[in-house]
Amino acid sequence: MPKIKLVILGSGFGAFRVAMGISTSMYDVTVVSPRDHFLFTPLLASTTVGTTEFRSIIEPVRYSQKGVRSFTAHCSNIDTQSKTIHCVSTIDRDADFTLTYDVLVIAIGVVSADYGIPGVNEFALPIKELGDARRIRQQIISSIERATLPDITPEEQERLLTFVIVGGGPTGVEFAGELHDFIQQDLSSIFLELRGKFKIKLLDAGPTLLNAFDRSLGEYTKRIFRKRDIEILTSAPVKEVRHEEVVLEDDTVLPFGTLVWSAGVTANPLTERLPFKRDQQGRIITDEYLRVSGQQNIYAIGDCSTIQDKDDPMTAQAAQQEGKYLAAALNLTAQGRAVKPFRYSHKGMLAYIGGQKGLADTPAGKWRGFAAWVLWRSVYITRLVGFRNKFRVLFDWIRTSIFGRDIATF
Repeated sequence: MPKIKLVILGSGFGAFRVAMGISTSMYDVTVVSPRDHFLFTPLLASTTVGTTEFRSIIEPVRYSQKGVRSFTAHCSNIDTQSKTIHCVSTIDRDADFTLTYDVLVIAIGVVSADYGIPGVNEFALPIKELGDARRIRQQIISSIERATLPDITPEEQERLLTFVIVGGGPTGVEFAGELHDFIQQDLSSIFLELRGKFKIKLLDAGPTLLNAFDRSLGEYTKRIFRKRDIEILTSAPVKEVRHEEVVLEDDTVLPFGTLVWSAGVTANPLTERLPFKRDQQGRIITDEYLRVSGQQNIYAIGDCSTIQDKDDPMTAQAAQQEGKYLAAALNLTAQGRAVKPFRYSHKGMLAYIGGQKGLADTPAGKWRGFAAWVLWRSVYITRLVGFRNKFRVLFDWIRTSIFGRDIATF
């Protein structure tokens, strides 16, 4: 009996979990993604300053399990009538190809949102992929090195040592915490002439930080950040980003040496082109079995989709649960067995705010401080894919605590 052709679009939490759990004895599995690896995004902020190294948080798609085929490419179009997808290689832009499928899983995620603000794409650094983290790390070190040049003016030095972060969600807050650790634990002891001159500014268009967390945890984070002299500007929407400065809606101008953009996400361009029913946020609408509305053999999971009449969070946790469910459901379907609807189970949210302090917002309670930091590290170690990455991250944390972070550019 021939195997069922399963094509998975994407390599994020949902897609990778499907690839790990699907039965390759029943399915001929092909993964199509612009990147050839799974990225553990909860630790992405820590790679920007060297707390964790880049390769410690990625897992090649081909390692998901034996028998899984992978193509590093963009899907440019889906033809539901002929059950084909058209792809363009991200390695060789002139190379395009077509794949046929029996079952298709769409897990292409979302992209960083610029909200139509002039200059964001030109002058801000997003923090979504591993390449983004590497650019941020290079920019931080380069700005500091330039600030030490003999002929630097005080004004230019102040600008270079000012780090502006746009977005008060978990990513922006965690990056601010990691950056503060880097400055206090490493840079201030190496660049003695710059001690006390570093500035971190965290902006958000809304009135609070971490609005997905319990309000008390957001207020706690504000207090901790202010004690560390991290400037917090809430209700401060950005009007324009220029070369070396941010302009707010009230015309306040903030010079910067490094600008990191974590202000939100928007629909993937491919999602917008597909002929499927979508919600107001551009997410593909599915039924409770994660099937795309109006389709029999097409499924959508993760941030690019939403279940009809439900509002599950756009988190790695939700995507991973959907991927695990869908792999099991497809295995049962291939055996002719009944499948139960998907049900999301909220386990809670975690965040790191620097200084060995964390936040834990769980159904069992709200924690903050050192205990929450220990829980944060413990949970993320267990959630990492593969023993190799668990060992690497644990080793990175030990190395950083003993020897500090690397400050070289490369």
